[in-house]
Amino acid sequence: MLLKEFIPAIELREWVRLFRIVHFVFGKDEPLPFKAYPPRPEHCLAFFPYDTEKLYVHNSTQKVEHIPVILYGQPLSVTQRFVGRDFLVFQIIFQPGALYRLTGIPADLFTDAYLDAETVFSSELRLVNEQLFHATSYEAMLETGHQFVKGLIRKLRKDFHPIDQVSQWQLMKGGNISVDQMAKDSCLSTRQFERKFKERTGINPKLFARVIRFDKAFLLKNRYPHWDWLRIAIECDFHDYQHLAKTYKDFTGLSPAAFHELEERSPERKFGLSENYYGGD
Repeated sequence: MLLKEFIPAIELREWVRLFRIVHFVFGKDEPLPFKAYPPRPEHCLAFFPYDTEKLYVHNSTQKVEHIPVILYGQPLSVTQRFVGRDFLVFQIIFQPGALYRLTGIPADLFTDAYLDAETVFSSELRLVNEQLFHATSYEAMLETGHQFVKGLIRKLRKDFHPIDQVSQWQLMKGGNISVDQMAKDSCLSTRQFERKFKERTGINPKLFARVIRFDKAFLLKNRYPHWDWLRIAIECDFHDYQHLAKTYKDFTGLSPAAFHELEERSPERKFGLSENYYGGD
């Protein structure tokens, strides 16, 4: 069983933040759990070479199923994701702005959307998914992913902009760079910056910072479950617990404790794993 993130090759890091592989196998008579998947600061291309997943958007009638390759835009809603018995997902997590550069499509058109990736990329995705199916190791899957991204880069639609760099800095700084500073670093007025930022990342810069801080708190609680919520709030630069609780309520509809009760039922928990930045080798 595997839940692990891998750092891409140096030549891809301008476009790819990480590769993530999740692989679980459940017994024939074992009930299949679901994952309450919270918002996080990422655009993701997900390949399902074995069993696909069923995805339901919280407080919505939207349902996604039987799609072998899904493009996830910037998520802002909790989704319930039901895995298959032989479940493997190979995810390409793009750098902020990279999806816009690779497709030429404004990223805000993908926000909170879960699409058949063939509607955005070519039918080449089927071949890549087939290669992942026949791969004899996780290392071979990573090589397939690297080669696919290199092909995308050769067809690049949009040039680099300083916004792409400052949005990556925002990720690394945990959402703590002010909008005015980011605009200054991008050589734009605040109004120009906010418009272009949304075009390239899918959401406005203040909301992006909130998602980053929420995701940091979610992952930190998974890594250190014995920490109390006040410590989590302080570590993630929230003013206090109430500020953290409001952010959880806005993004999940639940209190921090209630949402992590759902997290305890996630598929990975059955194998003694949890989502908390495993890092790459």
